Amino acid sequence: MGLNDTVSAERPHIGFFGLRNAGKSSVVNAVTGQKLSLVSDIKGTTTDPVKKAMELLPIGPVVIIDTPGIDDSGVLGEMRVKRTMQVLEQTDIALLIIDGQKGLSPADRHLIELFEQKNITYIKVFNKSDKLEKIPAAGQNEIYVCATSGEGIYDLKEMIGRAAKIAKTERPLISDLIEPGDVAVLVVPIDSAAPKGRLILPQQQTIRAILDAGAIAVVTREKELEATLSSLKDKPKIVITDSQAFEQVDKITPRDITLTSFSILFARYKGDLKEAVKGAAALDSLNDGSRVLISEGCTHHRQCDDIGTVKMPKWVEKYTGKKLSFEFTSGGEFPDDPTGFDLVIHCGGCMLGEREMKSRIRRCVEKNVPITNYGIAIAQMHGILGRSVKAFPDIAAILK
Repeated sequence: MGLNDTVSAERPHIGFFGLRNAGKSSVVNAVTGQKLSLVSDIKGTTTDPVKKAMELLPIGPVVIIDTPGIDDSGVLGEMRVKRTMQVLEQTDIALLIIDGQKGLSPADRHLIELFEQKNITYIKVFNKSDKLEKIPAAGQNEIYVCATSGEGIYDLKEMIGRAAKIAKTERPLISDLIEPGDVAVLVVPIDSAAPKGRLILPQQQTIRAILDAGAIAVVTREKELEATLSSLKDKPKIVITDSQAFEQVDKITPRDITLTSFSILFARYKGDLKEAVKGAAALDSLNDGSRVLISEGCTHHRQCDDIGTVKMPKWVEKYTGKKLSFEFTSGGEFPDDPTGFDLVIHCGGCMLGEREMKSRIRRCVEKNVPITNYGIAIAQMHGILGRSVKAFPDIAAILK
């Protein structure tokens, strides 16, 4: 993916589901106009979810996901079905591919129940229409297609486009906190963990959101923050810092300037800021032997001073004064059932879609497991959480 491409986390995720040999992969290839998935008459040809970031008209940038058959069997088959179920947690729009000759199966009906439970916009796609003597009238959110001839594929793409509009949620990153002409100062530490020659994704996205709002973005390191603030003719509307520099930035930034962090902005943008703030309070009730899960949404190369596996455990044990048991996950790994953990500390989730991030939070909330994120945990440990969420009155009220 190039520097100018829309990141996968910000693209609608379109999942193709159904039984083996219903023609899922054939429909994927027909919709995308590419040989994205391997096709054969042998059941179970697709053995793992196949993901592809691409442009799909009339929507634009999307992620296409082809999944193994939901009726796969055997030990490996059960594992494949589990992977398919995991894809549901990432899916914004689901296409249920049905063999038009056989109609809906019990497994198909179960998938529809799951789509509705998870509030996923879905389309029932009856494939192999060329083998039907008469094509029935399609119901709501239904369409008959023939993947091999292309019949109905254009109309299906139009339906996907309409579904994408329904599934899309408008949520502000920072636009509701600033006005055109306001100055926003972004504090970006440059240490050994910082990528060479570029800013990390949350910083890039925040700068873009500031520019889109007609405001002015000023980027500086924590070492130059004091000089930066002194050089500005007018005081900035807000200072946004990397969480690792929270303590230093809090001391430098005047009290009449709003201070928050990238992690806090992203907790609101694609997670649940209220749950994250409530979850941070669990840091004060940890005991010796308490189990803490630290989870990263990406799979970046670990540095010797990695925040997730090195810094965060040290900070938490120093703050609590307890000897804790830490476990770690990264990328797509996250427990289906987090029962047994006393606290989950998640990264900001910049590489995860909104639906997947909220799914992880929901799993914790349903099992009464507190969950917070890096930035909010750091603010709590430095005693500045109240100040860092002051811009959000409904959230600040939780701490009173």
